[in-house]
Amino acid sequence: MSQSEFSTCIMDHVNHSWTQTFILAGFTTPGTLRPLAFLGTLCIYLLTLAGNLFIIVVVHADSGLSTPMYFFISVLSFLELWYVSTTVPTLLHTLLHGRSPIPSVACFLQLYVFHSLGMTECYLLGVMALDRYLAICRPLHYHALMSRQVQLWLAGATWVAGFSAALVPASLTATLPYCLKEVAHYFCDLAPLMRLACVDTSWHAGVHGAVIGVATGCNFVLIIGLYGGILRAVLRLPSAASRAKAFSTCSSHMTVVALFYASAFTVYVGSPGRCLEGTDKLLALVYALLTPFLNPIIYTLRNKEVKEAVRRVTDRLKTVLRGP
Repeated sequence: MSQSEFSTCIMDHVNHSWTQTFILAGFTTPGTLRPLAFLGTLCIYLLTLAGNLFIIVVVHADSGLSTPMYFFISVLSFLELWYVSTTVPTLLHTLLHGRSPIPSVACFLQLYVFHSLGMTECYLLGVMALDRYLAICRPLHYHALMSRQVQLWLAGATWVAGFSAALVPASLTATLPYCLKEVAHYFCDLAPLMRLACVDTSWHAGVHGAVIGVATGCNFVLIIGLYGGILRAVLRLPSAASRAKAFSTCSSHMTVVALFYASAFTVYVGSPGRCLEGTDKLLALVYALLTPFLNPIIYTLRNKEVKEAVRRVTDRLKTVLRGP
């Protein structure tokens, strides 16, 4: 390489390091299907917001649901409101307008917030498993161990831990030099952004995989261990009815854990920079849109306590509306 070519390369590298705007490619939806895809996504988004808001309101409006389990479910619903709202607006925009520009600052902020909320959910699912373990395996000491102060501390700790852990992958990605601008995704995520870098990102991908892998892996091992203890305790219960009741309080949480960890391990733990292009975009619809949509359904379907709470809240509203 000549001196002039080398100088040009260095200048390009410096210029690309200060990329001001990225382009979100979104999905290549045919023009005739684009309005239908937009309306379908919008409906799912609105139902997700309504479903999670419904859980928060019912849990806080009815004293019958003032237990640690429902408190953590309401925290999860609050988290899902922000989680889904971090990415779906850009998905709707790309579905409606096609390729859409996004300022680099907004792009990296979206990346950080999305991963912060995702890692917060990871920790929160571990706390919810601990709550079920104490309720089933330590019933006599449960209310002392899971006091209101402890609940608030655990919930706050998950948010602090999630937003702290996400600083590593977000900051490393934000400091990369970028030679390309078009993000093959509908929001700013690790793998599609690293593909645009001017440098080899193998080291960055390894660090991302290690940080996210430790967070998700340790929590997953914790959850498996806690549910192992729950299973042993439930199998010792004398009657089939009591065993079925104990399992029913855990089944919803286990379903959510399975959905969350299956997609997280697939996309992030292996090697974030080497995901097949387009695969992460499709999988993102599962963990960024479908899971927040399903969570309220999973936690309320066949849940007698929630149905009774809804009836009580509805009766109180009817009484207030009727007046004296």
